Amino acid sequence: MDKHDLLTVGAVAQRSGFAASALRYYEAQGLIFADRNAGGQRRFERSVLRRLAFIRAAANVGLTLEEIRTELDMLPGGRTPTKADWQRITSHWRGRLDEQIAALEKLRDGLDSCIGCGCLSLQRCSISNPDDRAGNGSEAEPGAAFLPRLLRRPQVPR
Repeated sequence: MDKHDLLTVGAVAQRSGFAASALRYYEAQGLIFADRNAGGQRRFERSVLRRLAFIRAAANVGLTLEEIRTELDMLPGGRTPTKADWQRITSHWRGRLDEQIAALEKLRDGLDSCIGCGCLSLQRCSISNPDDRAGNGSEAEPGAAFLPRLLRRPQVPR
């Protein structure tokens, strides 16, 4: 491959919208790959932009880094997804998106009375929290305990 076909970290960051630190992290996680030049600087093939677009799309659907890695690991030789790969991979995303839409609609419809935090401070709350069950016992969870679980998942770094 011609050295002019390779992109620097800065060029990939600018074109992909990911921070350089995210690119280094994704490389360390085995999601993207870089070669090193004689000076040890990273150089990426242009196809990394397609993998990064896939990572962004998958993250926006709600896939975790582990799920994204699993999908990408199924591609031979670390190549980018083809149209057939994309159709196979994304076929199960529709259900996940439907779940997210339902969770967001539930959040939207309850915004005027409750944010799902599990507090005891509101006089009227569509999600009541008698005896502070969000903070005690087997139901105790960190964060906004009554916010739909789908909306409480950790976000993928960008």
